[in-house]
Amino acid sequence: MKIKFLGASGTVTGSCYVLTGDSGQSILIDLGMFQGTPAIEKYNYEPFEYDCKLLSGAILTHAHLDHCGRLPILLTYGFSGRIYMTPATRDLTELSLLDSAKIARSDNKEFLYDEELAARTIQKFETVQYRTPFQIGDFTVTFRDDGHILGSASLEIVDRTAVGNYRKIVFSGDLGNTPEDLLQETEFIDTADAVVIESTYGDRLHPKSDPSDALRSEINAVETSEGTLLIPTFSLDRTQELLHLIKHLKKSGEVKNETPVYMDSPMAQKATLYYMKYSKLFNPHIQDDFKFGSPFDFPELVIIDNWKESQAIHNSKGAKVIIAGSGMMTGGRILSHAAHYLPMPSTRLFIVGYQGDETLGRNLLEGDRNIIIDDNEISVKATVNFTESMSSHADQKQLLTWLGHIKDVKKVFVTHGEDNVRSIFAEKIYKELGIEDVTLPILNQEVVL
Repeated sequence: MKIKFLGASGTVTGSCYVLTGDSGQSILIDLGMFQGTPAIEKYNYEPFEYDCKLLSGAILTHAHLDHCGRLPILLTYGFSGRIYMTPATRDLTELSLLDSAKIARSDNKEFLYDEELAARTIQKFETVQYRTPFQIGDFTVTFRDDGHILGSASLEIVDRTAVGNYRKIVFSGDLGNTPEDLLQETEFIDTADAVVIESTYGDRLHPKSDPSDALRSEINAVETSEGTLLIPTFSLDRTQELLHLIKHLKKSGEVKNETPVYMDSPMAQKATLYYMKYSKLFNPHIQDDFKFGSPFDFPELVIIDNWKESQAIHNSKGAKVIIAGSGMMTGGRILSHAAHYLPMPSTRLFIVGYQGDETLGRNLLEGDRNIIIDDNEISVKATVNFTESMSSHADQKQLLTWLGHIKDVKKVFVTHGEDNVRSIFAEKIYKELGIEDVTLPILNQEVVL
């Protein structure tokens, strides 16, 4: 076997790999957008370094744009196969691709594909349940629940034609921060010859604090000051987790029922409906919430449908919570709220997810108090706080525990992380697990197993 690393090799985003078996047949794993600095995003527009007509098929681990966001370009390169994923990933990816194409068009930015090409790509989707082996050419593939977002999967891939020492390879996908409030725990895999593992938080441990405590503290603070709590979020999983936590905080009386919570993200609204559709994938204890209606609904939850309603929030008085995309503050409705509210000392900005290098969210976390939004200079007077307790990614210990469970591993590839983080994590793998052959692949590198 051999692997070509076409993304997430020195960056956190742009996940993409081509696996070629001993017979010469190849499959694609993910085709995500590069997100972050202009230097990273330029990779989206460079020629794809593989002949897509040779692919027997493609596999998608989950619906985040850094894993699915470039899938439509496959068709422009002559790809004619099917794209396999879990049913929940199928629905969420359709939502992500169509929304991405719409936003690119409305922003008049250079875009990779339009809604018509996204729709044609969606027609190639094929769904397979967890733990159900299926065939793509000479490969047998099995999805395992990795606990990251709804429908996300790690991959067990067996090359049935293999003649050497490498027959089975595992791709971690993005591993979840398990145990987690909403989703089921990350599923372990027993054996593999080689493993490709993400390392987003491979250099640190998440705090042991309860995420509801941090959220309660932030909401209570604006309830006291009559201020505004801004929470930039990702539409998939993070928004749903926030809504579920707030439901319980209101039910227990830890925050006021009368405090309005504005969910200002049309995509998150649609994604929440899909979360309800696939509620059987939730953590079992969530099932009790259905006795009291939706686990994502509570008093004074206000769903914002359009831009006019979004701007009208600025006229509302008193304490309020605004949940809006995008999660790294690189676009979306959070920016208009940030421009309006960040100059106010009564505002609190609560960041609950990973912030890419040079994004507005990262800059604010690092103390920048003079920012630019839509060419306007904003003086930040708001309080800025951050919690890693709501991360949907596994931390260093969780990554090592997952990898350490897999027996017979001869080689590990560390991807989906910044270079300094990958180096720290690779050293941990060697010292704690005793795996000597650990590689940090670079972009477009091909490695023969």
